[in-house]
Amino acid sequence: MTQKTKIGGIIQNDQLASISVLAVKDRPGIAAAVLDALGQRNINVQFVVQMIDQLDQAQMVLCVDRVDLKASLEAIEAIRPELQPAAVTARADVASVAIFGPDFRERPGIAGQMFRSLAGQGVNILAISTSISTINCIIELSRLSDALRAISQQFDLP
Repeated sequence: MTQKTKIGGIIQNDQLASISVLAVKDRPGIAAAVLDALGQRNINVQFVVQMIDQLDQAQMVLCVDRVDLKASLEAIEAIRPELQPAAVTARADVASVAIFGPDFRERPGIAGQMFRSLAGQGVNILAISTSISTINCIIELSRLSDALRAISQQFDLP
């Protein structure tokens, strides 16, 4: 049996909703507009990822507490004329699962191990965000227990 990679632990949140702001013409200030609108309503954004696609359109996915979903959508709707997104979609049934540990920067392949273990359990990843010490992904809430089991089997936990 191969030796499991040691990690610092798992962080999970099963109280999330996701919002996608899709196909916004790329320009400075898109993230600022969205995050300011939410911040002005005291809504904490717990996960955000944005990228620019091949058509120079911004695609943003963010997560808020499920109880803040309605207010978040209202805040984004209020700035819709400024953003002009092709679509704003939401899911009230997501969770985040992350692994953390020291030295992730110096240990290539940890993200691949995590995502391979999730795929092996049939857990689909909806969004990914990483830092030098954390690998975080958004998944369907109904698959959280499968994801936790897969990660626990893949890694050496404290």
